[in-house]
Amino acid sequence: MDTFFSRRSWLRLGGLIGSAQMLGLTPSLATNAPAKTPALTTEEIAAIEAAMGKKGTYNEGQAVHTTPLPRNDLKVTVKGEPVPIPFGFGGWASIKKTLDGKSAVLMSDTVLLEDEVNPLISAAHANGLEIGAIHNHFFYEQPRIFYMHLHGMGTPQELAKKFASTIKDAKISPANQPAPAAPSVATGKELFDIPVLDQIVKYTGVVNGPTYKYTVGRDDLTVIAMGAEMTAAIGLNSWASFAGSKDNAHIAGDIAMMEDEVNTVIKVLRANNLEVVALHNHMFGENPRIIFLHYYGRGAAARLAAGFRAALDVLGKVPKSPHSTH
Repeated sequence: MDTFFSRRSWLRLGGLIGSAQMLGLTPSLATNAPAKTPALTTEEIAAIEAAMGKKGTYNEGQAVHTTPLPRNDLKVTVKGEPVPIPFGFGGWASIKKTLDGKSAVLMSDTVLLEDEVNPLISAAHANGLEIGAIHNHFFYEQPRIFYMHLHGMGTPQELAKKFASTIKDAKISPANQPAPAAPSVATGKELFDIPVLDQIVKYTGVVNGPTYKYTVGRDDLTVIAMGAEMTAAIGLNSWASFAGSKDNAHIAGDIAMMEDEVNTVIKVLRANNLEVVALHNHMFGENPRIIFLHYYGRGAAARLAAGFRAALDVLGKVPKSPHSTH
């Protein structure tokens, strides 16, 4: 481990930087763009995918490799109505290098039934990974679902091997998942008026089976955790997923916020008749601190999209509280 920093080393460093910032001794990482993240090599990506036992995707612009972990074994209902797995029941594990290139970071979000949570905690600790958060993303879902974030530091191959070993006996392992159900006849492209939604949200989403999803990063911030830049592809994003139909849609999503933005976002969501279902962290030691809010709504897709857009409009525009330490 001589050439690799541990997560605790980065947390100690982050604490020193944060204390210095509070005293006005150093500029904020949020306003000073760091050097570009070193890319993962072709060999490192191949090693990650061999360890994971599954092909992933590599976001070249953000230097992040992501392995999707959908729960194809589940049949989920929300308020008694069946919803597709891509609506919000797919986990992931992402790996990228630290800014100095001396180590790499793994961040993940795992989709678990209640009785799967603690066995995975034990497996993660046995394999040298840590737990960053455990929480709900939904109300009204059956069966009840929890989301657990795991993280770790090491070489890309080491991290992939640790994660694969952690999940090898769990349902979320690709080796333990059934094939996806036959694709529905109607996709998100046919179910929703996508040009109208894109005009409202002011972004372009992605069709995934019968769902349509927006993923929006925080390009106004530079957020560092464990020596790596947190970007949209490794979990620093706000998102909105649509299921159902144009006139009778479900929306579920997440808003990534600075602390001072939290209650303004909550007010905007409630004003747009969207339900707040969770408020929590996803990671440790990040600078500046990021809070995540999950929401849910029902109704016409265009109205739901307007609520998501209203929340996005708050981000980066809320005056800092005099009590803020960032």
